[in-house]
Amino acid sequence: MRHTRTITPTEMRVINRSAILDLIRRESPISRSMIAQKLDVSLPTVMRIVDELVEEGLVRPMGKTEWSGGRRRSLLEFNARGQVMIGVDLGGDAFYGAISDLGGTILRETTLPHPGKNSEACYDQLVTMLETLLVQAEQADVTIRGIGVGAPGITDYDRGIVRISPSMEWHNFPLRKRLSERFNLPVIVENDVNLSALGELWFGAEQNVDGLVLFTVGTGIGAGVVLDGAIYRGAHQAAGEVGHLLPGRDFLGWKGRGFGATEEKASSWAVLARAREVLRGKRSDAELAALQITDIFAAHAADESWAHDLLAEAADYLALCVMALGFSFDPDVIVLGGDLALPFSPMEGLIRQRVTGVLPADVRVAASILGRRAAVLGAVTNLLHLTADFYVLRSMA
Repeated sequence: MRHTRTITPTEMRVINRSAILDLIRRESPISRSMIAQKLDVSLPTVMRIVDELVEEGLVRPMGKTEWSGGRRRSLLEFNARGQVMIGVDLGGDAFYGAISDLGGTILRETTLPHPGKNSEACYDQLVTMLETLLVQAEQADVTIRGIGVGAPGITDYDRGIVRISPSMEWHNFPLRKRLSERFNLPVIVENDVNLSALGELWFGAEQNVDGLVLFTVGTGIGAGVVLDGAIYRGAHQAAGEVGHLLPGRDFLGWKGRGFGATEEKASSWAVLARAREVLRGKRSDAELAALQITDIFAAHAADESWAHDLLAEAADYLALCVMALGFSFDPDVIVLGGDLALPFSPMEGLIRQRVTGVLPADVRVAASILGRRAAVLGAVTNLLHLTADFYVLRSMA
């Protein structure tokens, strides 16, 4: 059982530091006196913490100045381009990696094919990608603050272990330890959808809300839940595994092949498998093998009945997940990501039709504007939290 504990003076200082850094990030340019006024913190405290943040390269003075009756001081801004993070998203059918500055600007990006279900081959491919990005960062002569990796499946964030990842064949895989030893940099390992949810919160269209859920569909189906600005991981760090929801009583006792019941019915690979069955004998084997989810979207747009039927069935299952998330967490917004947010995807509209009037009225549903970059930008956010001793607090009053 957890007990309420007191805050030490050191922790209180770090809390003030977190609040000051976040305010500067969101409202640059800003003066020291305005920070003190908005946060109700003494000006000497603000000045001491700002000096630390400037020394660390997280904040920098601007040319403009403020005057408060004494000497003039420079206004402050978040030093978004002073350092970079390297983020990698291992979800889906390819690995995506990028170098981003602290403000979320992607400087370099690369994609490598998924090597298939082979534990060491997946790790080696990840190392190859990181080595490429590190060389590019060194050539650009920028300071690297750390590496963030979003892994599909259930991760143990505190220990940096990927507990279960069927698509990678990783079981209790010590990813953070191996990467830290190889690259000698701070490393975070997190569920890929959790990182994407953080990326949406800080850099997407729905910034600065209190509660956000990212619902994403691709090879798997998952959700990243952010409550009061922090990832909600659950008691066993498996929150958001909604692909394992049972969509009806007929699924009680479900025994899948490592994937959940809803994933077997409505993930992108499940819809593709069903499409190949429907089209067998109508298209060549080569055409069936090359079929992509975007081809089904195109067929839907062309009013082909088979595509309408497939996507309508998938939307039914996915809408049940969206409603479960809406009623369970009552977020400000549910962001649809993965293949749901691809250009020309009809899925946002199909899901919205099914949940409108059923979800609580104030819960919005919107498509992601970040795509695969969301996980990388979430890694930027998470690494900044880790390396800057960032606190997110909630008053119970």
